[in-house]
Amino acid sequence: MTSDTSKPGAAQPTTMLQRARGSDVWWSFTHSKSAMIAATVLAVLILTAVFAPLIAPQNPYDAAQLDMWKAELPPVWQEGGEWPYLLGTDTQGRDMLSAILYGTRISIVIGLASVALSLLIGMTAGLVAGFFGGMIENVLMRIGDITLSMPTILIAILVSTVVRQLLPSELREIGASAVLILAISLSAWVQYARTVRAQTIVERNKEYVQAARLLKVPARRILAYHILPNTLTPVLVAATLNFGMAILTEATLSFLGIGMPPGQPSLGTLIRIGNQFLFSGSWWIVLFPVIQLCLLVVVVNILGDWLRDVLNPKLR
Repeated sequence: MTSDTSKPGAAQPTTMLQRARGSDVWWSFTHSKSAMIAATVLAVLILTAVFAPLIAPQNPYDAAQLDMWKAELPPVWQEGGEWPYLLGTDTQGRDMLSAILYGTRISIVIGLASVALSLLIGMTAGLVAGFFGGMIENVLMRIGDITLSMPTILIAILVSTVVRQLLPSELREIGASAVLILAISLSAWVQYARTVRAQTIVERNKEYVQAARLLKVPARRILAYHILPNTLTPVLVAATLNFGMAILTEATLSFLGIGMPPGQPSLGTLIRIGNQFLFSGSWWIVLFPVIQLCLLVVVVNILGDWLRDVLNPKLR
C-alpha cells in the first residue's frame, strides 16, 4: 500500500535545486540588479575564456599562425583594419581578441588556483591554531604577523623571484603559472587563517565539540566534520573578494615582467607589451586588455560585496 503524497499534510519531495531557489540567498540574488548583472557578465567572461579555442580567430600561442605582415593593424572599424582582426593586432601580428580571450583564461585559472591553495593553507593553519592553541597557535600566528607586516605584492615578487632562480632555466617558462600560483598563495593565506582561527576558538568550547572529545573522536574528524563547516561562511566571502585581488596581483607581476612570459600572455603581460607602444599610436594593444581586466575584477568585487551583505546576519 503506497502513501499518497498529494494530500495536504503529506511531505512533498524537494530537489536540491528547489531548495536553493527557495532560500534567502536566491531571493536576495533575484532582487539585486547589480548582482544579477555582475553574475551574467562574469559568466560570459568565463565561458568565452573556456571556449576560446572555438571562438578565437587564431591561437595566439602558436607562432605558426602569427603573421608579421599583419602587425599593428587597427581595430576593424578604423581605417586600415582588416577582418577577422576585430580588435586589431599587436606588434607580432597576434590577433588582440584571441590574445585577450586566451589571456583571460590564464588569469582566471591562476586566480582560482591561488585562492584554492591559499584557502587550503589558511584554513589548515587556522583550524590547527584555534583547536590546539598553546605553542602551535603562537608559532602559526607569529608567522602570519610577519607575513602581514610586508606588502602583498612584495611577498609575491620575493617568492616568485626566489623560486624562479631555483628552477632550471628550461623549466622557468613552463612553470611560470605554477610559480605565480605559489607566490600569490603564500601572500594571501593569513586572512583565511585568522578568520578560521577565531571561529574555531568559539566552536571548540561548545557542547557538541566537548561531547565528541568525551567520546574519543579523533581531533582530525572533529575539525573536518564538526568545526570546519561552521567556519565556511566568512571564508567563502573572503575567498570571493580575494579572487579579484589574486587576478590583480597576477596582472601586476606579469606587468613587472616576472609573471607569464610573452609566449603565453595573461592580461597583465598583454598590458605590459601594449604599454610600450601606447604613445606610438597603437593604443588598442593596451586599451582592450585593460578594459577586460577592469571588467573582470569589478564584477567579481560586486558579487563579493553582495555575498558579504547577504550572508551577514546583522544585516538581515
